[in-house]
Amino acid sequence: MAHTAWQQRIRRAEHLAAQHPFAAEILAFYIHAARFQEGLYQRLERSSTRKNPFSPLEPDLPELLASFPSFLAVAEDKAPARLAQVAHDLCNSHSNSWSDMLTHCWTNIDSPADPQGFLVLAFLQPYAEFVRSRNPLQLDGYTLSLCPFCNRKPALGVLRQQGDGGRRSLLCGFCLAEWAFRRVVCPGCGQEDHTKLPVYTAEELPHIRVECCDACHTYIKSIDLTKNGLADPLVDELASVPLDLWAQEHGYAKLHPNLLGM
Repeated sequence: MAHTAWQQRIRRAEHLAAQHPFAAEILAFYIHAARFQEGLYQRLERSSTRKNPFSPLEPDLPELLASFPSFLAVAEDKAPARLAQVAHDLCNSHSNSWSDMLTHCWTNIDSPADPQGFLVLAFLQPYAEFVRSRNPLQLDGYTLSLCPFCNRKPALGVLRQQGDGGRRSLLCGFCLAEWAFRRVVCPGCGQEDHTKLPVYTAEELPHIRVECCDACHTYIKSIDLTKNGLADPLVDELASVPLDLWAQEHGYAKLHPNLLGM
């Protein structure tokens, strides 16, 4: 039985990998990455009892640099070929450059422009989640589409049961902050005309909605927990690669890629 959020994600990834062969490779890497991330999160918890609270403004470089080589080794061994090569190159680069790279990815809220940036974000994700959990968010009256903690664009949406319908929230793929957001409005440009906000689903993945905007031509995927209460938003979004390919073939750009650059 899964006892932590990390273990729940891993179990869900194992289930989806067996169910959907098209996602098996990327989910296999996610499983290994998530195991590493959980270990890093636990080390951060232990370290937090011995030092001042981690700052959300700048990363704790000594703590992170000590763990970075281990993460690169996991990625080099288990990631798909493109990310494995990036990890290999980073392993063989001068470690003095790692500090600047980690700091840049922590402070830059825009999507990375290359696979290296996404790999670093995947490493930093448990650190971001840990720091955010130690800095309570004030969400009363918050209506923006950007993450209220790290100011990044949302990676996905989540629908949960509320009355006779579903309540929509947005989820940051980096620090995993979640906040309520109006259902019929584009989180990319604020478009409210429902005729310009088409929603698509696929028979194979009926609980995953591709929410598009014909004004700014972006899309975001939402996980509908009213249709599948066993889904894990982060993992199910990652596993639904065919929906990304469909959306992009129809001229929509993803509002914010997930941590594996998809």
